[in-house]
Amino acid sequence: MHQRLQRVLALVEVTYSNSMIEAFWRSLKHQWLFLNPLDNLAHVKTLVAFFVEAHNTQMPHSAFRGQTPDEMYLGSAANLSDELAAARKKARERRLAVNRAVSCHRCAPTPGSPSGAQNPP
Repeated sequence: MHQRLQRVLALVEVTYSNSMIEAFWRSLKHQWLFLNPLDNLAHVKTLVAFFVEAHNTQMPHSAFRGQTPDEMYLGSAANLSDELAAARKKARERRLAVNRAVSCHRCAPTPGSPSGAQNPP
């Protein structure tokens, strides 16, 4: 008996994906466990508990627009994405102002030249 293969489109016909938990396990392993000695089970349990606590309470997630998983779940930082956007805008404005204020002798206007004229390279 021959069975036909059925094509399934991800994000269209699949209602559940484990990609988020797979990303979490990858982060746990590569960003934490593999950097520490895994000499006994008690130490591994301690490392995992520490990472889970830090992941949920301290590590912002881009999918949550800068909120930690706890902040997202508890709704405790509802305005955080707006605050982060405002802080990014201020930082960019400050960075542009500092960069525009810096000049060198090659970029400085020459004396007696029209306003804004620069020295030739």
